[in-house]
Amino acid sequence: MAGSRHILLIIGGGIAAYKSLELIRRLRETGAKVTPVLTRAGAEFVTPLAVSALAGVKVYSDLFDLTDEAEMGHIELSRAADLIVVAPATADLMAKMAAGLAGDLASTLLLATDKRVLVAPAMNVRMWDHPANQRNVAQLKSDGVLFVGPNEGEMACGEFGPGRMSEPAEIVAAVEAALGQGPLAGRHVVVTSGPTHEPIDPVRYIANRSSGAQGTAMAVALRDLGARVTFVTGPAVVPPPQGVEVVRVETAAQMLAAVQAAMPADAAVFAAAVADWRVEGASDRKIKKDGGKLPTLNFTENPDILATVSTKGPARPSLVVGFAAETNDVEANATAKRARKGCDWIVANDVSYGSGVMGGTDNTVTLITDAGAEHWPRMGKTAVATELARRIAAALG
Repeated sequence: MAGSRHILLIIGGGIAAYKSLELIRRLRETGAKVTPVLTRAGAEFVTPLAVSALAGVKVYSDLFDLTDEAEMGHIELSRAADLIVVAPATADLMAKMAAGLAGDLASTLLLATDKRVLVAPAMNVRMWDHPANQRNVAQLKSDGVLFVGPNEGEMACGEFGPGRMSEPAEIVAAVEAALGQGPLAGRHVVVTSGPTHEPIDPVRYIANRSSGAQGTAMAVALRDLGARVTFVTGPAVVPPPQGVEVVRVETAAQMLAAVQAAMPADAAVFAAAVADWRVEGASDRKIKKDGGKLPTLNFTENPDILATVSTKGPARPSLVVGFAAETNDVEANATAKRARKGCDWIVANDVSYGSGVMGGTDNTVTLITDAGAEHWPRMGKTAVATELARRIAAALG
């Protein structure tokens, strides 16, 4: 846990600031010391008195506090903590961070620190998706800033989409991971994600509609519980997360080789949508039209990554989790797949046309284990990943 660690918590301005009060309480329950910095905008949503009462220490807000600045207080604050957490991290505050501005206490602390920074973004979905904000996010990630969230859901403004600040429990888990703690600390987990591209010729390939969103969310959730994650990804739409080892592949054969090279592992989560077949003898030149004559493509099965890793032996992970993307008879097909592949768990979902799962933001899963089938309600892929990662941690002990 985060016990005996010192967290500097910067509370930005936004309706999600109310969650910072619960976050302080949860962090202190782990034994962590929390020093709060309340921005002027943040004080419009939560009071200094409430923040101070929960933290049990003084709240800092003014860069030009003469008593503190006589001893270069902003430098001391920025360096004394083990981790700086910004929650909520507004679009304005992240823009200041990305640009290196230092016009108030919060932004000055963030510029002066030599410690890791974890941000929990919270803003309207349009603001989150705006190109300027996404440029700032990319810059901050490039600078090594850690992110938790944002989650997807209904906003205070009534709109729906990404932009909700992560829940306090999720932020605490991310804090523990950033401090090298958490229930999966010292564990190694391999996660596969995205589609595979099986070449027909140098310009054409066989693929599927997988975006890589669920696999990426799994890697983030496991990372945030302290695991060392090897993330083997096909050419996905969703970019890989920070703080994990990323191995990029194209084909199923390359993915299998990368997974085997990553072993040993305590657990393996196979969220990738691997193509079942590839073209045998793919052409090394672009196939041309030939007077209306159609080319003949001969298919062969791809290696079965899940079954290969599930094979009993000293190199087998303690827990192997497969995914089953089905369009009909979801539970029956997934149960049969678990038995056939020899894995421990199967996470089944309905990806039939119109479900919005493959390439979408939500998922409805059924977890198949020795205990039977457990149906989960429809939820965001981040929430699915968080719950599954929690159960993996419990299973590994």
